[in-house]
Amino acid sequence: MIFLPRFFISFVALALLGSAFRSATAAQAYIIVDSQTGYVLQAQEPKQKRQIGSLTKIATAAVVLDWAERHGGNLNQVVSIPPQAFIGVVENNIGFQPGDMITLRDLLYAALVQSDNIAAYTLASHVGATIESAVPASGSKMTPVDLFVGQMNALAKQLKMEKTRFVNPHGIDDKVRPMPFSTAEDMARLTRYAVNKAGFRFYVSQKERQISFARGGHKLGYLLRNTNELVGTRGIDGVKTGRTARAGECLVLSANRDSEVVKQGQYATVFPRHIIVVLLGSVNRFDEGAGLVAMGWQLYDQWAAAGRLVDPQKVL
Repeated sequence: MIFLPRFFISFVALALLGSAFRSATAAQAYIIVDSQTGYVLQAQEPKQKRQIGSLTKIATAAVVLDWAERHGGNLNQVVSIPPQAFIGVVENNIGFQPGDMITLRDLLYAALVQSDNIAAYTLASHVGATIESAVPASGSKMTPVDLFVGQMNALAKQLKMEKTRFVNPHGIDDKVRPMPFSTAEDMARLTRYAVNKAGFRFYVSQKERQISFARGGHKLGYLLRNTNELVGTRGIDGVKTGRTARAGECLVLSANRDSEVVKQGQYATVFPRHIIVVLLGSVNRFDEGAGLVAMGWQLYDQWAAAGRLVDPQKVL
């Protein structure tokens, strides 16, 4: 009788499990990643360039939160929604109007929870203006939003998102040139970065959130509802939806389990259990996303049983 090492058996089982799911999903591309190590548990076309719609707002929020952390930006600051924020916008469910006054914090909630394009543009316009004021005049005709998008692309470069191009802060891709694009792998890199920020994790975990804004001296309120139907189920605590005609249905999910404690003699090692799922080009993102999370935990358990060995070729 031949005895095979436990880790070999586990990796064979993991590979068979992943192969079975690849044949079952209809999504154009997906990736499942251990958030702690960046180890890729499973992927399909992870490097394929695709439109990502409002997943773009993950980068928008990350740049705003970086600005607040590094430059003392006050998220409770009240700003005015500019007329330019409404250009190209089809939906305005909150009912914003040019000149409405609202805090940067509530704009972040609106952009991340209900995926509001006007809010994302307003954030970019304000933060971009602070960047513009800090840069010596060069004769460039770049707008504050252009400067902000430049910061989004600088962050992408920093995170080695080599197949990503952002062209606006909200992800609208209709009548836009050049065309924005990213990949499942790059979006997983970005999400790992974003979820390391406590503020970001809190924003995207909200199923509902009341915001307020002022118009003509009158205070108005609106109850945001998360576009991510899976938040609060199956251990899922974020992250973001996206959808355009070109992108199809897109979804990024973050899922947690209680940490695993492994005792070795008098010592104990704590392993956080947190996976990230990115799904692009789906026609049924929530069903497929839930399936990917379930598969992700099965793959994770197999990987953990094998000793959490990390292949350097499969790390983001």
